[in-house]
Amino acid sequence: MSTHYVRFRSEALARNGEFYIHLPVSADELPPFLKGNPYYTRKPKTLILLHGYSGDCTDWLYNAPAADYAMKYNLAIVMPSGGISFYLDKKATGHRYCQFIGRDLVEYLQKTFGLATDREDTFIGGLSMGGFGALHTGLMYPEIFVGIMALSSALIVYHLKDMKPDSQDPVMANYEYYVDTFGDLSKALDSDHNPEVLFKRNVREGRKNPRIFMACGSEDFLLVPNHLMRDFLKEQKADFTYVEAPGVHDWNFWVPHAYKGIEWLLNNK
Repeated sequence: MSTHYVRFRSEALARNGEFYIHLPVSADELPPFLKGNPYYTRKPKTLILLHGYSGDCTDWLYNAPAADYAMKYNLAIVMPSGGISFYLDKKATGHRYCQFIGRDLVEYLQKTFGLATDREDTFIGGLSMGGFGALHTGLMYPEIFVGIMALSSALIVYHLKDMKPDSQDPVMANYEYYVDTFGDLSKALDSDHNPEVLFKRNVREGRKNPRIFMACGSEDFLLVPNHLMRDFLKEQKADFTYVEAPGVHDWNFWVPHAYKGIEWLLNNK
């Protein structure tokens, strides 16, 4: 297995984007402990993992066994930086983070590493802000991603309409941040910033939605919006599973549930 740090020119960001990548060992160089591993009877698949609010491309690298995900499941694990963008596109030049992930990064992986060339081999996941980003980006680019893993997703889009100019979110950010990120907060639920809108649009246009794995801790402060998304997917008869278990908003919950999510994505077709 090898690990690389990469910077490349992104049109969506109007500057360099950055990511770390774990590349799995090739099938003809398997160490003894990987002999007989069924995931090496196929070519490597690709999983893009998105970090949470205020994180960067090192979060999954240092806080989770991303290298083990790569080695155990024969996955190229791609970990980009997304700032505090919620992985959304804004009109201002250099602030199109959904396009950065779903178009520029994927195209670079295809051209440089020969990865993510087939939908059936390409997944996206994330935690917190990155869980929202995985849902949003995966549903924005359903022709690219076959599966989504969303852990403790920051689905704050459900609550934006209730924010006022004097609102101050003690966990994350102020009112001005949300307006800058999501635009008119009173219209956010009806915009394509809402994964529900994207899901229904894909159905209406005959585009196949990715299958979805969601997980959230039963003591997580984001549990309520995760229930709302779960109920929506159930109502839509989506190909999804939702897991809830004891836990809060931290790596003690995310690390083991990433294993569960990866195995679900790889083995439920």
